[in-house]
Amino acid sequence: MWMRLALDEARRALDHADVPIGAVAVRHGEVIARAHNRREIDGDATAHAELLAIRAASRVIGHWRLEDVTLYCTLEPCAMCAGAMVLARLPRLVFGAFDPKAGAGGSVLNLLSHPQLNHQVEVLGRVLADDAAALLVDFFATLRAEGQK
Repeated sequence: MWMRLALDEARRALDHADVPIGAVAVRHGEVIARAHNRREIDGDATAHAELLAIRAASRVIGHWRLEDVTLYCTLEPCAMCAGAMVLARLPRLVFGAFDPKAGAGGSVLNLLSHPQLNHQVEVLGRVLADDAAALLVDFFATLRAEGQK
């Protein structure tokens, strides 16, 4: 259910030609934040769905510690987003597709469970992975096709 909301959020990024990645923050069974990539429209390299959802969830809670929050993301986080999850004390991350080029939740590296860091995030991957991957494959295929015109 929550990952389907994250996929819906990811589709919103397509409205402004951004990579379709979405994130939903859930606390006590309630959505408290949702976001999608906004790098292109905001001109901001840090405007990843995960960071935007973490910031919004912190505003709702009124604190930077997201101790009761589960974050649902359509793609395995990059190093920047994984680092933010550790720093926010996020207890749990659920993601869709693995990112074999930049993933920091187990594929390229694993910041989320690094034993030397002061916090580890429980991770569950491959939830609706085919749906999440299809969004990305379609997006990049369209970009390549448009580039050949």
